Amino acid sequence: MIRLLGDSARGSEFALVQLSLEGDRIVDADAPGLERSLVGLTLLEAAAVGGETLAVDALANAIGPVFRAPRSPGRVAVAMSGGVDSAVALLRSLPNAVGVTLRLWLDPDGPDSERACCSPEAVIAARETCHALGVPHVTLDLREDFRRAVVDPFVRGYARGETPNPCMRCNGAFRFGRLLAFARRAGAEALATGHYARIVEHRGRKLLARAADPGKDQSYMLARLDPAKLERIVFPLGEQTKAETRAEAERAGLAVAGRGESQEACFLAGDDYRAFLQRRGVGARDGPVVTEAGVELGRHSGYWRFTPGQRKGLGVAAAEPLYVLRADARTNAVVVGPRGSLGRSRIDAAGRLYVPIARADAKLRYRSDAVPALVAPTPRGFRLELDSPSYGVATGQAAVLYEGDVVVGAGLIRRTA
Repeated sequence: MIRLLGDSARGSEFALVQLSLEGDRIVDADAPGLERSLVGLTLLEAAAVGGETLAVDALANAIGPVFRAPRSPGRVAVAMSGGVDSAVALLRSLPNAVGVTLRLWLDPDGPDSERACCSPEAVIAARETCHALGVPHVTLDLREDFRRAVVDPFVRGYARGETPNPCMRCNGAFRFGRLLAFARRAGAEALATGHYARIVEHRGRKLLARAADPGKDQSYMLARLDPAKLERIVFPLGEQTKAETRAEAERAGLAVAGRGESQEACFLAGDDYRAFLQRRGVGARDGPVVTEAGVELGRHSGYWRFTPGQRKGLGVAAAEPLYVLRADARTNAVVVGPRGSLGRSRIDAAGRLYVPIARADAKLRYRSDAVPALVAPTPRGFRLELDSPSYGVATGQAAVLYEGDVVVGAGLIRRTA
């Protein structure tokens, strides 16, 4: 017999759930505030039981760490963020679906945690969406794992003078690794998410591709996802627009139909990354702002506050517009120069080519246009020779390679020239 304990608190309110599990059934339950008794239910059935918010939250905390269910043909695990996109992905996965939400670490000092895709409010919204459709919902508390795997490397990257992209690290390894592991435990054949991307057959294998809606395409952020995992992943929204998604949610009467967009870099909880980094111990030590020749033009209050391509906030006067060329952690200097000095034509990236390729369109920042390039494999990834210089390229960002709409390689930028 296994005894499970879960609690939840908000302000002065508190809920506690105690369960006894024998085999795959709950044989005893002390769970006030739920809408029905849990005795005799499996964990999958218990995950669909509603009730008072804190009581249901306590139940979720009790069963999340041990949840599993027998394999069921056609079952789909759906990653639920609490927003409209994942809600419609759930609709597309009925009737044999189970929802799962990852509770991830948020900066406790951030000003706006409610819009984060992993906040307590988002977890509740995701659970309520599932329960309204009669679907079980499981919460996985991965706060400390996420902090170590994603947040700490983000802080260390900035301390090295890089411009890291935490969403690439999260989606490329952490998030989908945990979600696919849950799908196996839940007896699901596939994992569905509300991302705007497609999976296509290309050169004899399944690869990621751009979404039909260019304004919502998330293939760049998902590009480091191992193609071998795509066999078990579906993106139900990849062929439609955001407007169509909202309309579908409204027709279904879903409460989240009008919910706003979630934040990027969710763990910042709405804060500026500079304030976050300072709170996380990256020192705000004064240093010089210098030209490429080493001439000091002014002072800065922390090299990590600056990223290549930045023009505003330099605090220096010059006869021509100046841009940040690089932040040098070793010398504590911010190097600036004219736009012409910002151009980069050679990129070395640590990563993978998913298919052999000699040319591709290289996207070097989330909101930048792709640049045609020659591609050559290296022992740790690939090297790019761009057809024309790219401006604002930063180490720590991702280089994503496209052949048409298909992602054929991805890596993190390590060196530029």
